[in-house]
Amino acid sequence: MTKHIGDIVNVIIDRPLGSAHPQHPDMIYPVNYGYIPGIYAPDGEEQDVYVLGVSGPLKEFTGKIIAVIHRRNDVEDKWVAAPEGIKFTKEEIASQVHFQEQYFNINIITKEVCQYDDE
Repeated sequence: MTKHIGDIVNVIIDRPLGSAHPQHPDMIYPVNYGYIPGIYAPDGEEQDVYVLGVSGPLKEFTGKIIAVIHRRNDVEDKWVAAPEGIKFTKEEIASQVHFQEQYFNINIITKEVCQYDDE
């Protein structure tokens, strides 16, 4: 589940920031949302990705996977990407994706890097 955290990915944005959900027009996307071509999720569709750290609507995005949102009560997980060098806490991620993830029982997984001093 966490093997892609840290990967650089290209995302096609099909629901740009400020757009409405195609089946729920009252749900407006406060972040860019798209998919990674060629990587398939368990639902058979291309892997969905939230793009954080960008203030305007996009068509495409290249950045780093910083987290996986594991949905305990759904078949697929959502990935979270951001521009390289930008970090978010789990709480910040949860706040930005709450508009959609509030309907699911989620666990946000990040890869904490530990460095050990051999001295």
